[in-house]
Amino acid sequence: AAAGTCVMTVDATDADDPDTDNAALRYSILDQGAAGMFSINTTTGEICTARSGLDRETMGVYNLTVQAADMSGDGLTTTAMAVIYLEDINDNPPEFTKEEFSMEVEEQAAGVEVGRVFVHDKDLAGSPGWLAKFTILEGDPEGAFAIRTDPHTNDGVLSVVKPLDHEVRDRFELTVSVQNERPLEPTAPASPRALATVRVHVRDVNEAPVFRENPRRISVLEGTPPGTSIATYTASDPDIHQIQTLSYALLYDPADWLQLDPHAGTVRTKRELLHPSAFLQGGWYIALVLARDDAEPPLSATGTLSIEILEVNDHPPQLQPPAGVLCGRPGRGGTLLLGATDDDRPPHGAPFHFQLSPQHPQLARNWSITRFNVTHAVLAVLAELPEGPYSLPLLLRDSGTPPREQQQLLNVSVCPCGRDGTCQDGVLAAATAGAGITLGALLIILGSTILLLVLVGLGAARVRGRRRALRKGLLERSRDDMRDNILNYDEQGGGEEDQDAYDINQLRHPELFSPRAKPPVRRDAPLSSGTPSAPRRLPNSPSDIEDFINE
Repeated sequence: AAAGTCVMTVDATDADDPDTDNAALRYSILDQGAAGMFSINTTTGEICTARSGLDRETMGVYNLTVQAADMSGDGLTTTAMAVIYLEDINDNPPEFTKEEFSMEVEEQAAGVEVGRVFVHDKDLAGSPGWLAKFTILEGDPEGAFAIRTDPHTNDGVLSVVKPLDHEVRDRFELTVSVQNERPLEPTAPASPRALATVRVHVRDVNEAPVFRENPRRISVLEGTPPGTSIATYTASDPDIHQIQTLSYALLYDPADWLQLDPHAGTVRTKRELLHPSAFLQGGWYIALVLARDDAEPPLSATGTLSIEILEVNDHPPQLQPPAGVLCGRPGRGGTLLLGATDDDRPPHGAPFHFQLSPQHPQLARNWSITRFNVTHAVLAVLAELPEGPYSLPLLLRDSGTPPREQQQLLNVSVCPCGRDGTCQDGVLAAATAGAGITLGALLIILGSTILLLVLVGLGAARVRGRRRALRKGLLERSRDDMRDNILNYDEQGGGEEDQDAYDINQLRHPELFSPRAKPPVRRDAPLSSGTPSAPRRLPNSPSDIEDFINE
């Protein structure tokens, strides 16, 4: 502060009559610790600076012993302590603690702290005149570094904001300046250490391989045979100062179409690439290739291989439908709309070309074909034709490169024309029913019918076998139950001369000689079977039967 700057005022009171000298007070400084820095007005008690040169960094607090005396300074006295604090101003610039700083950082690191630069400022810590501000003046044209201030320590914190590449640049020499947030006072001296050099060494580390072309797009013809080399997809290792070897593997090959050389990165077909496939997306096949180095630990990268399967014209167009019905009178509806389909993708499909087979020029006398659109044509009758089926050989050609053509047979049923130019009622249905049935369809229908009949016959035989077995089982059980009984099964007698030898009716009609009691019900016989006959009663003398049998 300048000389004469008033700082404070001290005040004392006296209980004596203010109109007398007993209350006339005078002020003085008895002790101020530093000679001549402050003065006091003896009458008002106002304390002011006596001269300039106050420096907070030298002495920040002044303790003044002030005296008040009555009788104009010759009477009674009292003392008090006046404490004066000096406010800080920015009269000291920040200075680096040394001229050079050295740091190290790994390559490919970003957002990490590289190191700190240290400064010293004599001003009050925490004040705007103490807080430092750092600036990188030179050595960082790409803006890879940034420096900020730690508000607690006032250090400069250097960090990396962009990844560094050891192979591109392994050393940086930065020129850094420092100043305060608040401008210096005009009377402040210049700092000899407002600049410092920061040397940063970029340390080499293992980096992952890089596919320079990612994704890689290639085109392959449909139907390319297995074992064909279609591409070489390799990566590069950024670590030029390290001796490393890259190896390759297929990471994703959903259709198992490819094979990859693990050392050279050559891609070959493992299977024939064909349309259509559920693994194609818009004609493209996507595979992923993995490249890995042999460092410890190893690092890898993934590359995308996009393969376009180019369509090859390997399918001729097919006539749809292969049969039809039309009126056999020109100008009365004697036309038929023909269409075609092609399993090939554009541009190897439509437009299609329809024509009568050149091998049968006589067809042109009765028939004509005109184009309707890119996929259809119209067959017309040129002369009135009798009713019945006709087989017309047609030649169909697509628009592929080169085009494919195929001769196909069109089965046409000519029907009698109605008044409106269409087939008469009933005729169209009958003609349509047989027109579209080919030999293959007939064979399928016939085979299905025969198979159905065989199955029905087998089922019936199985049912009959079960019934026969059931009956046989019941008969065996009946025979077991009969034991020694003799039953008559349409036996023939011994002739007219023997009829009087024995009463044969006793054998033929056993029911006449059976007991009147009702025979018991068989519990093991099915409900549907009839009640078995009661066992016949034996004759009184068994020798009679023996004689009859012997005769």
